[in-house]
Amino acid sequence: MKLISIKRKTKTEKRYSKRMGMLTTNVTYITKNLVGIPIRTLYKYRETYYGATKDCKDCVISK
Repeated sequence: MKLISIKRKTKTEKRYSKRMGMLTTNVTYITKNLVGIPIRTLYKYRETYYGATKDCKDCVISK
């Protein structure tokens, strides 16, 4: 059994962008886990309609 592992999980979230307004998108989180307990998020990104990946820093959750 591994003590430290890296897992990827996708959730649907509502995001807000100045250019597009409210946006419901799939956000993928890559986390580092210690014996199944998430320690920290290494990276999170979202996939656009056209298949390109973007960082989540340009979309804020609240207005």
